[in-house]
Amino acid sequence: MDTSAFLSDLTSQRDYSGQIAHVEHIPPRASEYGKLEKPLLPALQGRLKERGFVRLYIHQAEAVNQTRQGHNVIIATASASGKSLCYNIAVAEALLADPTARALYLFPTKALAQDQLRALRELAYPDLFNLDDIATFDGDTPSAERGEIRKNARIVLSNPDMLHVGILPNHQTWSRFLRHLKYVVVDEAHTYRGVFGSHVACVLRRLRRLCHRYGADPQFILSSATIANPGEHAERLTGLPFTVVDRDGSPHGGKDFVFWDPPIIDKAKSTRRSANTEATNLFTGLVSRGIRSLTFARTRRLTELIYVYSRRRLAEADPALSERIKPYRAGYLPQERRQIEQALFNGHLIGVVATTALELGIDIGDLDATVLTGYPGSIASTWQQAGRSGRRRSWSLSFLIGLDGPLDQYLMRHPEAFFQKGFEHALVNPANPYILREHLLCAAWEMPLSKDDEKFLGATMSQETAELEKQGLLRERHGRWYLSTSVAYPAQGVNIRSTFGQDFALVNTATNSLLETVESSVAFFQVHPGAIYLHQGESYLVSKLDLTNHIAYAGPTTATYYTQTKELTDLRIIKVKQEKSAGPVKVYLGDVEVTTTVVAYRKKAQFTEHVLGEEPLDLPPQRYTTVALWFDLPARATAQVVQRQLDFAGGLHATEHAAIGILPLFALCDRNDIGGLSTPLHPDTGKAQIFIHDGYPGGIGIAEKGFDLISELWQATLKVVTECPCEDGCPSCIQSPKCGNNNKPLDKKAARLLLEGLVGKTVPVSRPEPSR
Repeated sequence: MDTSAFLSDLTSQRDYSGQIAHVEHIPPRASEYGKLEKPLLPALQGRLKERGFVRLYIHQAEAVNQTRQGHNVIIATASASGKSLCYNIAVAEALLADPTARALYLFPTKALAQDQLRALRELAYPDLFNLDDIATFDGDTPSAERGEIRKNARIVLSNPDMLHVGILPNHQTWSRFLRHLKYVVVDEAHTYRGVFGSHVACVLRRLRRLCHRYGADPQFILSSATIANPGEHAERLTGLPFTVVDRDGSPHGGKDFVFWDPPIIDKAKSTRRSANTEATNLFTGLVSRGIRSLTFARTRRLTELIYVYSRRRLAEADPALSERIKPYRAGYLPQERRQIEQALFNGHLIGVVATTALELGIDIGDLDATVLTGYPGSIASTWQQAGRSGRRRSWSLSFLIGLDGPLDQYLMRHPEAFFQKGFEHALVNPANPYILREHLLCAAWEMPLSKDDEKFLGATMSQETAELEKQGLLRERHGRWYLSTSVAYPAQGVNIRSTFGQDFALVNTATNSLLETVESSVAFFQVHPGAIYLHQGESYLVSKLDLTNHIAYAGPTTATYYTQTKELTDLRIIKVKQEKSAGPVKVYLGDVEVTTTVVAYRKKAQFTEHVLGEEPLDLPPQRYTTVALWFDLPARATAQVVQRQLDFAGGLHATEHAAIGILPLFALCDRNDIGGLSTPLHPDTGKAQIFIHDGYPGGIGIAEKGFDLISELWQATLKVVTECPCEDGCPSCIQSPKCGNNNKPLDKKAARLLLEGLVGKTVPVSRPEPSR
């Protein structure tokens, strides 16, 4: 596409108000080819040539060479760089050489597995493998076909969920497959982080344990987007040493990457026009010109809202065009998602509004433009989303719209922090006691535990096994631990994508049918009584939340508002694990208990976001133990806050908000993965504290990363506060959309003094003005 012409057109429009904060011109990149240490088998070489793969890029050749040498390999390169060919060549070569060998491919989503099944069959059938040699095995696989797949398939494409709940607990029926398992491929490995990644790490260790039982020791091949610690991440996921291949030799078309900052509509408050409005304008502008586009939104609700706004706007100009866009997100039924993917691939749809569900490598055809509504939370995810356009080497356009948040606005003012900064670290914690205990029970169901299993399940296995024995869930006999007879099929009760238990079913009361499922961790925030829930652009009013049976009931509504919860948080220190001095204060890391209670919800008008009212809620508190960092406040700066008659509690609160908002710049996480608390007098320390904690039971490593980089975090937070043009604080610096106290109290001047004290800047002594 002609990106400069489109941008020129944008800037000449009447409602353009200087939104372009930065344009990064990313030049095209030529191919860099590598060489195999020995030729491929003639049949495989011939098939690759037929498919147009005449030469291998340098990372593809290196990955095949390292795999042939017996190393576990992680390939960490950009989107659309041909990572799948790296493992497909290695697997095909091994299986052609050994007719008994088997391979297991794991993808984070069923849609991606189906997409790769099609690509793999196109490559391998009929010259290399038969159709039934390659098959998917997941929740959508008909029961009648499962036995044949176990018996005949040589390459099984699945996902960690099915491996966890369907394959490993029934390993006896998979014994032939596991005994001959040569390769395990884990695609999109960067997505396995946080809670999900920690669960998957335990699942992969259970797989290795059972393979050992059957006499197999499979090699692992992982593919990942570019992250800061690919080798470490692969080793923490699998418990094995890895060789990293990260020299990307693939070509890429040029890209204009635009940082788009919504215009300020209230200078005193630094209030900006809604990012959703800006996304709608850009998306409809692209679609109306026939430019195939994908717009990303951070949440399911915003995906639906932007779709509704865009459909309305397009319908006013061209009703037919409004039918050529669709929303796409997790929660839709599988057939709905497949229809949308196919319609986008074949060109029937010009545009889609999606959550990160379309961030991964599903082939949806040629796209010219991507619009990112808000920073996705990490540099890796941003490039993944932006890379969905221009995937076929053509020139493309990407927009990153800055939200009213500290991190987004920091990047709008400091684009070099994005374009010149290294990638973040992916964090997993397979030793999280809440997660590990669940998988120890699953492992004991599969095969009694023994001390030798520590080499698979980790050094803390004995400690957690003792705890489970104390709880009566395991029993020891002759040095082996067996599952209690009171526990049956434990994998069924473990949701590996959450630490908060069973999902909620959302039922449409008008048709008495299932609309979708909602994660337990967000149910109190999204499907509480009175909530407005959006599904495929239609609004539903939640009438009842059944906590016993995990069912929410909702009916269609014409309401023109949406809802936002208000919650209260309490935090108690359990144990201090580390402490250090940083600047003039001490910083601590330890275990804490967090209690969150959703107490009310606000009704906000669509488009204007005006608060129409607030309704109380009566929901039980949610308690969990996690990991937090917290720090003291500098005495000199504190004295200055008091002397200048500023609000000390407001300064603490503002510092907490801004620091939480900027922390994802340093750790591969989302703002919603983090919580916080600030208080002028904490009962456990007897002094003022600011806490930042992981938002999940047991912790996933975010607080530890913040503890390690606390000085850099303070520096970046100070920049956010001082550079924001507002007078008293705004969503771009110290206000938080998650705040349960309605962003009160907040004091920006006090926050600046405290942060200057933390980073070691001299806080000038205030002197009384002379009498006049």
